[in-house]
Amino acid sequence: MGEPDGVVQDDDFRTGYAAIVGRPNVGKSTLLNALIGERVSIVSAKPHTTRHRILGVLNRPSRQTIFVDTPGLQRASQGRRGHALRRLMARTIHQAIADADIVLMMIDARQLTAEDRRLAERLADRADNTVLVLNKIDKVHPRSALLPLLKNLSKNFKFYSYIPVSATKGTNLDRLVEVISERLPPGPALFPPDAVTDRGERFRIAEFIREKLLTALHQEVPYGLTVEVEYLGQSDEQWLVHAIIWVERANHKSIVIGKGGRVLKAAGQSARQDLVKLLGGRVHLELWVKVREHWADSERELKSLGFDA
Repeated sequence: MGEPDGVVQDDDFRTGYAAIVGRPNVGKSTLLNALIGERVSIVSAKPHTTRHRILGVLNRPSRQTIFVDTPGLQRASQGRRGHALRRLMARTIHQAIADADIVLMMIDARQLTAEDRRLAERLADRADNTVLVLNKIDKVHPRSALLPLLKNLSKNFKFYSYIPVSATKGTNLDRLVEVISERLPPGPALFPPDAVTDRGERFRIAEFIREKLLTALHQEVPYGLTVEVEYLGQSDEQWLVHAIIWVERANHKSIVIGKGGRVLKAAGQSARQDLVKLLGGRVHLELWVKVREHWADSERELKSLGFDA
């Protein structure tokens, strides 16, 4: 296979995959977006917002790092509902680690949990190519507490490097990129120099809509909700986007729509602003809420909805 269009390769070029792994809500997607400089993965306070393997491509002179955002680690005690989706997400994490040249194990600087320790044990045989990323250092007070924390982590986890960062503030991200670049294997670029992600417009549109719904909904609906873009096209100098919001239960439909359609309208208006930036023009967005029972429990349904089942 030839080099990507527009790539002039030098003999010192290095490229590789860096998988970002960790428990839910430690900031994996926020870190990816901050490193790439563009929102390629949606962010929410809800656990398990990320369901897919999402790539973000960072191009630097003689270096191309392909970051892999992954779902949050599953707890063994989590319920049986959505079993097929949970199984798919677990496979996604496992495969990302197996395929990665470098693993970024991400933890919240405010709390080291049993899940973190189990992940560290799982990565023990990858220690030489694992970087422990201590995120949310801007929330650690006093700041002097960071040094003993880092010493304790380096004592307990024998990884290649330990980098404290704040993904939201952009703190120490340049240092993280430097450390990763040191470990990239020699090889040609795998993506063109202007690439930022491997995901197409339909996927990103669906995810932006889902992100707004996650923000708007506070009940159990979000996990049983997914979005499918049914139509994307242009007419009269504007983009036309038709999307279906699939829910698992009939009573969820009224929750997503909201009283007088308020929830759906607000989510649509907010999503439209993101789509204007993504598509570079005016957007007419139409949303429908439909019931698709037990879609998260069926690998066949997951595959038909675009999941990498």
